[in-house]
Formats: sequence, structure tokens, C-alpha cells
Amino acid sequence: MLNGLKGRLIVSCQPVPGGALDRPEIVAAFARAALDGGAAGLRIEGLANLAAVRAVTEVPIIGLIKTDRDDTPVRITPLLDQVEGLVAQGADIVAVDATDRQRPVPLADLLAAIHRGGALAMADCATEAEGRAAQAMGFDILGSTMAGYTGGPVPEGPDLDLVRALAGMGAFTIAEGRYQTPAQAAAAIRAGADAVVAGSAITRPEHVTDWFAQAIAGAGRDPR
Repeated sequence: MLNGLKGRLIVSCQPVPGGALDRPEIVAAFARAALDGGAAGLRIEGLANLAAVRAVTEVPIIGLIKTDRDDTPVRITPLLDQVEGLVAQGADIVAVDATDRQRPVPLADLLAAIHRGGALAMADCATEAEGRAAQAMGFDILGSTMAGYTGGPVPEGPDLDLVRALAGMGAFTIAEGRYQTPAQAAAAIRAGADAVVAGSAITRPEHVTDWFAQAIAGAGRDPR
């Protein structure tokens, strides 16, 4: 499965929560359109969305569940029953937040549950140290997903330095996080990534529309 993803694009079909496109049937349609465009895999959030997408394709799916909790800043698949639900709905890979922060369930327990269910485990990391810890623990995939999202201002562009560091460990590395142009995705591959996840630029038209609207609003007219 990982060989089939190597050197390819993975599309994250995650609509804006509560937005006009936040319905499982629309997520499934986005997934099919992404595959028609050349994507080799998908990243899908939520059990209902995962079930809808699994019903229309057999390509590798990275499954995750995002939750907001008072007892932890960790949002990506922090609980064992979420792991079990994702595996039951057909996720080939389960992504979990692997950052070094307070969490309700030990990371090792989540990893064991993923492997027990027969899926591969992806560690969404923010730093090189977290990647090394996840690799030593036995995660199958390291992702740069959380770079820039664990405190302070969020950078504009992707973290290619983290991609290089994770790839240098010899692990299967997925570049993810603020890949908004084809040039940025290509740069990640040159930096050593095995695959690249793109999301908002493809499946969140609200965000893309805002980019254009803000650029137009901030542009000055040529006085000539």
C-alpha cells in the first residue's frame, strides 16, 4: 500500500465544519473528483464521511476523528474508541496526533489499537523530536501535519525543514500542512517526502475564495 502512495498526492477531503459542503455524500463526491484528478489516496475525517467514501472507492484512506476536549489540546484521534471506529469503517491508515502534549490516552495505547485492528499508524508530528519518538515507538508513517499548530502564530507556508528531518530518519514520510500550490507539493517531494497531502486548496472552496477576495481587496489600482 505504501509503495502505491510513494511519489503521489493524497487529498484531504475535509469540508469546513458546518459549512455548505459538510455532508457525507458531498465528501464522497469530492473524493471521487480528487481520484479522477490523479490522487492516489485520501485523508478523511469522521466516521460518517469515512463510511461514505469507503463505499465508493478502494484506494488507501487515512482516517481520523477531530474532537475538541477540555482535558487536552490534542484534537486528532485522541481516544481508543475512535481508533476502533475508524478501523471498523475501513480506514487503511489511522492518523493520530503524536505531539508531546497532555493527552487522555497514552500514544502507545493508540498505536497498539491501530495495529491490533490491522491498520497502519500515522503519527501527526510538529517537531523532529516527536517524529523520532514515534518512529521508535513503532509508527508506520511520520507526517509533518502538526508543524506550526502547537503554539504561536501559524506560518504561511509549509515546514519543509521538518519534512527533511522526518525523511532523514528513513521512515515513510508524508508532507502535510499548508500545501496550497503544486510548486509547494513538488518542493516537499524534493525535500524527501514520500507523499504529499493537500487539502484546503482542493476541497475547501470557502478558503480558496477568501484567498482571492483578500488579494483583490488589498490590490491597488494601476493609476495609468
